[in-house]
Amino acid sequence: MILIACLGNPGAAYRGTRHNAGFSVAEKLSERWGIRIGTRGFFGLYGTAVIGGEKVFLLEPQTYMNDSGRSVEALRRYYGIPLDRVCVVYDDIDLDEGRLRIRKSGSAGTHNGMRSVVRELGSQAFPRLRVGVGHPPQGWDLVDYVLGRPTPEGREKLESAAERAVDALEALVREDIDAAMRIANQ
Repeated sequence: MILIACLGNPGAAYRGTRHNAGFSVAEKLSERWGIRIGTRGFFGLYGTAVIGGEKVFLLEPQTYMNDSGRSVEALRRYYGIPLDRVCVVYDDIDLDEGRLRIRKSGSAGTHNGMRSVVRELGSQAFPRLRVGVGHPPQGWDLVDYVLGRPTPEGREKLESAAERAVDALEALVREDIDAAMRIANQ
């Protein structure tokens, strides 16, 4: 079993914002894999499929970003999914817009959603896929930036990044983290 938890904020007001890059990846994964993310439970919405012989849970926490860990840990604990089989997908201001980075483990950095996940899981030893949304321009408030919508050019970069993220996550499920890293960390 593997859990792919894609972070974002629920509700139409947040759709298409930089902070919902994780939800954008979830939408692309659900299309490719035919997963309906509609089952309510574990403080989120999730769906399942068998991909390459592996049962995959695709989770969108509905707790708002800063409390995402509660949802991730609830589903992980219930199904007994090992930490190295949990992959969290989220936006990152420290990566250029449209860049991807997968790591096997690491700190939460400045991302409050990841801080929540690390706190709830009690560990940093789980894979994560970061989707770069770029740094706010000089003088911009960070919250306004991540909760804002990208420019048309930025939207294209993030759309392309979401497609590459799906390719990397498919490699993670069908092969291993190293195969996913070769795709994402170009």
